[in-house]
Amino acid sequence: MPDTKPVVIFWHRRDLRIEDNTGLHEALKSGYPVVPVFVFDKHILDKLEDRADARVQFIHQELRALKSQLQYFGSDFDIRYGFPEDVWKDLLTDFNIKAVYTNRDYEPYARSRDASVEKLLKASGIDFYAFKDQVIFDTDEVVKDDGSPYVVYTPFSRKWLSILSHRDLEPKSCAPYYDQYFRFNHPDLPSLGSMGFETFEFQYPDRKLHIEMLEKYSSLRDIPSKAGTSGLSIHLRFGTVSIRTLTRLARKYSASWLNELIWRNFYQVIIWHFPERITNSFKPDYDLIHWRNNTAEFDAWCEGRTGYPIVDAGMRELNSTGLMHNRVRMIAASFLTKHLLIDWRWGEAYFAQKLLDFELASNNGGWQWASGSGCDAAPYFRVFNPELQTAKFDADHYYIKKWVKEFGTANYPQPIVDHKMARERAIATYKQALSPA
Repeated sequence: MPDTKPVVIFWHRRDLRIEDNTGLHEALKSGYPVVPVFVFDKHILDKLEDRADARVQFIHQELRALKSQLQYFGSDFDIRYGFPEDVWKDLLTDFNIKAVYTNRDYEPYARSRDASVEKLLKASGIDFYAFKDQVIFDTDEVVKDDGSPYVVYTPFSRKWLSILSHRDLEPKSCAPYYDQYFRFNHPDLPSLGSMGFETFEFQYPDRKLHIEMLEKYSSLRDIPSKAGTSGLSIHLRFGTVSIRTLTRLARKYSASWLNELIWRNFYQVIIWHFPERITNSFKPDYDLIHWRNNTAEFDAWCEGRTGYPIVDAGMRELNSTGLMHNRVRMIAASFLTKHLLIDWRWGEAYFAQKLLDFELASNNGGWQWASGSGCDAAPYFRVFNPELQTAKFDADHYYIKKWVKEFGTANYPQPIVDHKMARERAIATYKQALSPA
């Protein structure tokens, strides 16, 4: 029998926390008891190739912790597994829903999903409210004077900084309203096994932001052997930390790290305005490039067997931990697209499969930047020299030796391509595709 007491539902997605959460804050202020809901989406999970996917386990782990917190308040967490359309039909049967609150997502699939759910709810007279939470500015808040979106980062960042106010960074406190949670019991939490995934030991990055790291960020951020980055990317991706909290700290301690947060915001806005660029080059002419797409060379890149130690170290770190230092990501991406002339989409898909912090907007933006095809991208004739990058950022080979154990021995493979030849080939190939007929 459905519960007849009127409630509102807060739909958690990329916001796995119950404090400083915009949509949840608004739901708790609605005057109705709030039922928190999460859906393990079969549309997404069915596409994952690895049944030991550390991201799914991370989500499951965080949901379990949130469920315990909510039970402490006398409430619970309604966590379900299925296709969202079917789950919402069940929720409409199980609860007397007056409205649904959530936080906005900018990816094409998420927008399509939300439109379908909103249509379903509207047919039953139920309002659907979506709020800005995972970025400081969204959709049309940072645009040119004529209202068009920025496609170059520097003017975007200047405008972003110029309009930023204390109000944009105020925490959306939920604690004063915790007694507004609906009192109910939902004992079921779908197990990983029931959804077809494995449970395994994995060490996830800490969500604590260390001030000392921020203070040294600009000097250490490009050194992959140093603990010079925040390690918070997975927490940002799944919303276990608040972007407002991180931005306040960045403003206080590190303009350089703040710049990285603005880049993330930039790519989210780009994906909102140009969703078709997820599969197509942002600069259409770049889709005319004649990629070599040698599968044996791609496999060598994936497995860290290119004979270029900095590239191989990065790929082995990725395969082992689900993480890769940002400087090394750029080197590895440049190597695949320029040295090997392999379509950036191949590399993007591999990173999407492996990265703990995989975020479509940033991953797509980063790969198109490296290949030259994206908005505000590196020029096509910029080809990273892995040896020079190593000399600059890992001169003592601490990072390389950590991940490439056979480095410096006869067991380490010879380079699969000569840098000088590859650079000239890449520039010629790009030039041929991009030159006017």
